[in-house]
Amino acid sequence: MKRILVSSLATLLATSAVFAADAKPAPAAPPTDLKPFVEGINLKDGDTVVFLGDSITHQCLYTQYVEDYFYTRFPNVHIRFHNAGVGGDRAVDALARFDQDVAAYKPKYVTILLGMNDGGYKQWDATTFQNYERDMLKLLDRIKEIGATAIVMGPTMFDRATLLIKPNPKNNFDSDKSKYYNAVLAFYGTYMRDQAAERGLAYVDMFAALNDLTAKQRLSDPNFTMIPDSVHPDPNGQCVMATALIDALHTPHAVAMTTATLDAGKGWKVTCTPAGKVADIQGDAEHLSFTATEPCLPWILPTEAATGYKLSIAGHHYSSEPFRVQGLAAGKYELKIDGQSVGVLPAATLAVKIELQNYDKAPQYKQALAVAELNKEKNAKAMKPLRDQYLGLKFKRMDKKGTPESLAAFIEEMKPKIEKLEKSKEEYEQKIYEAAKPVAHKYELVKADGAAPAAAATK
Repeated sequence: MKRILVSSLATLLATSAVFAADAKPAPAAPPTDLKPFVEGINLKDGDTVVFLGDSITHQCLYTQYVEDYFYTRFPNVHIRFHNAGVGGDRAVDALARFDQDVAAYKPKYVTILLGMNDGGYKQWDATTFQNYERDMLKLLDRIKEIGATAIVMGPTMFDRATLLIKPNPKNNFDSDKSKYYNAVLAFYGTYMRDQAAERGLAYVDMFAALNDLTAKQRLSDPNFTMIPDSVHPDPNGQCVMATALIDALHTPHAVAMTTATLDAGKGWKVTCTPAGKVADIQGDAEHLSFTATEPCLPWILPTEAATGYKLSIAGHHYSSEPFRVQGLAAGKYELKIDGQSVGVLPAATLAVKIELQNYDKAPQYKQALAVAELNKEKNAKAMKPLRDQYLGLKFKRMDKKGTPESLAAFIEEMKPKIEKLEKSKEEYEQKIYEAAKPVAHKYELVKADGAAPAAAATK
């Protein structure tokens, strides 16, 4: 992406956010009134969203799944996404690279997921928290200064129970490093929730999303986890995080509702709302065919996130695609879309509704999955390697044996690599938006008594 100031990486040589360990933020004047919460996200063609964070963001998973949502939900609004996660980062580290890794992309929104490393993996103490408080508030100020809106996310869950499932001699179940840390993260998240409220910013409770679902699942499976190493959510946990973020943004959750109704005197009436198109309606009480174009695709994720998608009821809650047909004669009907059999369903079931996003034989499902797989490839081949470059730079700056000259040489070597990866990312995005364009589909319902009923996809 040409807009990134690759040459500005050189300024990292002089960038070192030095703060006194025990410094406290200056007391702020109490607000005269509380600001209203951000009620939604307003993205237009060409806008940029930056995901700022630590290794959990560096994983390129919850960010990828949120990208999938916007690619499929808003196929005609070309949004740019930039992952700015670096493994091991604290808020102070995010400040040190803010100009190059955030401001240079001129974002409209910046999500912040920090805190896991800031607490030091130990019991709560005032000095450690004061450092986090000071630096997080500075980050919020910096985001405001560049004309962007922050979306604050509370720290994720520390899953102490996994240390019983898979013991770790360096971090045992009853050590101070593990015994209190989930509670420490709850404190940090609650503080940031209150700060977001005072500033009128959206807040995403990642801590509750992961802890609550984990506790619920452990009622039936004590070994259940979405965070196998206690810190980094797996694809299922990252799916839960994505649903929490999407929910907080108050974006439209429905894809489209297709409804067909038979009026004995006037024939079939078919609608696809909102903003869908319907044509070529034909049929009688035992047959119906029409062509429909939905305005967007359902939100479908790669198979590795299937458990998190199912447990979050993500399809129904964030990608509803209801299909209802009322007026068919009693019996079973085969539903075909573009000649492909989606399944056989009783007329009574169709009269209530089915949700097409749950049927993996539907062409819309297959198209959306292809978009998700292409974005997965983009993140694996362009986004993740780009983040690895910044991680390498971080390690180079931390090298006590390094010299200014060796650091300068490393940065020079980075420049063409970053340019190449940015170009690759942009090329992938163009392909993704092309793949996400809605197309017209021909629907057919034909009497099929004696056939087995259809089953929805389990993911």
